[in-house]
Amino acid sequence: MKIQNTKEIHLNGVKLLVYSFAGAGKTSLIQTMPNPIILSAESGLLSLSGVELPYIEIKTINDLREAYTWLTKSDEAKQFDSVALDSLSEIAEMVLAHELTITTPDGKKMDGRKAYGEMQAQVLEIIRAFRDLNGKHVYFSAKCEKAQDETGRMLYAPMMPGNKLAQNIPYLLDEVLALRVEKDTEGKPQRMLLCGPDGTWTAKDRSGKLAQWENPNLTEIINKITGVN
Repeated sequence: MKIQNTKEIHLNGVKLLVYSFAGAGKTSLIQTMPNPIILSAESGLLSLSGVELPYIEIKTINDLREAYTWLTKSDEAKQFDSVALDSLSEIAEMVLAHELTITTPDGKKMDGRKAYGEMQAQVLEIIRAFRDLNGKHVYFSAKCEKAQDETGRMLYAPMMPGNKLAQNIPYLLDEVLALRVEKDTEGKPQRMLLCGPDGTWTAKDRSGKLAQWENPNLTEIINKITGVN
């Protein structure tokens, strides 16, 4: 039996999810990660066109599994300090679309409830696998979903196909941050990361080292969490 020490947990890398509405800058945030490689499922890297960042295009679930194998077994992958999955919402939708095309032996389409169940199982497996990547920081991006509670209050959280999957994801990761665009005292829009819940937006910082609001720089956030000056 191997006894480990919690002091060394950060050595495995910081795993975080950032969600926001379209256009807030989830993809451009990747360039603030330490030495990243992008696994792009969105075909939306235009915001990074002026930045030299390597990426792998993800069109199928098999592409993603191959990328994971490459990350864990290839010497070439050792040069990267971070991995960015852009985006988890698109990956989940891609898996669901595939499951809905599967037919039973008698030629009928798979039952919708079963397809959602299969999608959830696969996406949770993906999240756990990348969350447990040893020695690399992992950035998951996700779309934002808004919904009203019974009092009419608007609530915001990561968007996923299927309520059960959306509810489970925040429990799997230590850092869930909301990328917000707010106006400063002069009325100018400013991008900020919400790192703790405010009653309407889902957010959490299990490290306890982040302020309620942080600048949108993931290297700075990772350094705060790991104690690097």
